[in-house]
Amino acid sequence: MEALIGVLERLSEESECLGLPVSWITTKIQAFNDLVGTAISIAKPPRKKEWGMRELAAVTIVPLGLLCLVITTVIYILRGQRCAYYQAKRHDIEEPSSNRNLMQTTKSLKDLIFDMTTSGSGSGLPLLVQRTISRTIVLHEIIGKGRFGEVWRGKWQGEDVAVKIFSSRDEMSWFREAEIYQTIMLRHENILGFIAADNKDNGSWTQLWLVSEYHEHGSLFDYLNQYSVSVEAMITLAVSIASGLSHLHMEIIGTQGKPAIAHRDIKSKNILVKKNGTCAIADLGLAVKHDSVANTIDIPSNQRVGTKRYMAPEILDDSINMNNFESFKRADIYSLGLVYWELAQRCSIRGVHNEYQLPYSDLVPSDPSIEDMRVVVCDQKLRPNIPNQWQSCEALRVMGKIMRECWYSNAAARLTALRIKKTTSQLSVTKDVRLQNGALHV
Repeated sequence: MEALIGVLERLSEESECLGLPVSWITTKIQAFNDLVGTAISIAKPPRKKEWGMRELAAVTIVPLGLLCLVITTVIYILRGQRCAYYQAKRHDIEEPSSNRNLMQTTKSLKDLIFDMTTSGSGSGLPLLVQRTISRTIVLHEIIGKGRFGEVWRGKWQGEDVAVKIFSSRDEMSWFREAEIYQTIMLRHENILGFIAADNKDNGSWTQLWLVSEYHEHGSLFDYLNQYSVSVEAMITLAVSIASGLSHLHMEIIGTQGKPAIAHRDIKSKNILVKKNGTCAIADLGLAVKHDSVANTIDIPSNQRVGTKRYMAPEILDDSINMNNFESFKRADIYSLGLVYWELAQRCSIRGVHNEYQLPYSDLVPSDPSIEDMRVVVCDQKLRPNIPNQWQSCEALRVMGKIMRECWYSNAAARLTALRIKKTTSQLSVTKDVRLQNGALHV
């Protein structure tokens, strides 16, 4: 603009030289100035209106609020997705798809236990499956009572099961027995098949359930009271008991290994008779496990447990070495010898057999005290009588020999469960050979 004005002023000076009137030039310059001023005023933008505090606050707060809302919404969505993910993951841990499919199938209880034993850790069904089974069991009748509570026969999907019901005051016994039964690799055909453990609470009382396989013949005590047994049946029962106890006593080394376990309450009432004529050892509530790595024994402070009639001499006179796990296994062997005596007493030879008797029934009362048993077993060193007529039967002769070697006062001299299993198994093989030879001559 200033350049244009300069040009006009120069033009005015030159016009004077040309003789043009100054007024004419001045008029033109003024007209030009007016025109330029108007153009400038038109081109100049209007002044902005200044904002007040309210406008500034609105402009600042509203975007921030919207931003916070967006961030909050995103966080909420992400957290929801994360919770859903972990919930699904936890559901899969507690109830894997294989377990859900397991419960939805029509498999029998035996098949379920077999599947979980062979495909899992060997310690039984998952806890959620146990709870599902126990809460769909219908109790039918009481089949036994004991110091712990009651045993019922129940039904699960049409199959018989045994339900051992503890009162709430015996929670530690219930927990201990369930824990022992679920020891890795414990399952064995001659140990009672554990199914489930659960607690039933209706608000006013609590029941603690231990569900196991049901065996209609009941305990060996019940069976021998009702029936005599043949030589073949006696051998089969004896082999199966030794096999179950040998498996308990045995330690299995490995990542899926089994600790050595001592029963501590072996007696005929704690051994069940199966349909196939074999036995299953039950009632593991007093059992102890041995940790060979740390060389520790998880045993309560009370040294005297189990049934007094079946207690080994070293338990009766308090001489047992509680720090040596072998001591507990040897005490089991003494008790096993008494069970074998009960079994052999009912063995029928040419139609002749004795009536059922408890060990030492002719020497102590029906409910003997520890002192009663100590006097007979430790002081007088008496043992159940082995009849002379057993010498006429090879099987009974061998059984009598096993009993004597189970009853030694020196616990270290007693047989092991594995040795007894091998001896009775060989007896069974010999008997089978004789039967086969006899059949060939018919």
